[in-house]
Amino acid sequence: MKKEYRVCKNYEFSSIIGQKKQVVSNSFVCYFEKRKEAHARVGISVGKKLGNAVQRNKVKRQVRSMIDHHFDFTCDFDLILIVRPRYKNQNYLENETELKTNIARIEKRIKR
Repeated sequence: MKKEYRVCKNYEFSSIIGQKKQVVSNSFVCYFEKRKEAHARVGISVGKKLGNAVQRNKVKRQVRSMIDHHFDFTCDFDLILIVRPRYKNQNYLENETELKTNIARIEKRIKR
């Protein structure tokens, strides 16, 4: 995922989360709002409950890989993914399908 497709600033995270539009699943909480730039952006947050810095960075790399495969950056919304501690209890494929279904649920809600 290119850096231009990432939400990096704290105030951007806060504004998207402040909209309180969310989709919740076992491994992820996905906040979204209509995009403000020419392309969609994604922010990833992994809390300390998932482990030390090495483990959290591994989770972030995995989630970025999932996003590269299943997220279309021409869609109409910016996305914040908060990874829940249950992420570690499932394997990669289960988490990937869960993320895919969350993205589909968000796309349905945006089109309403």
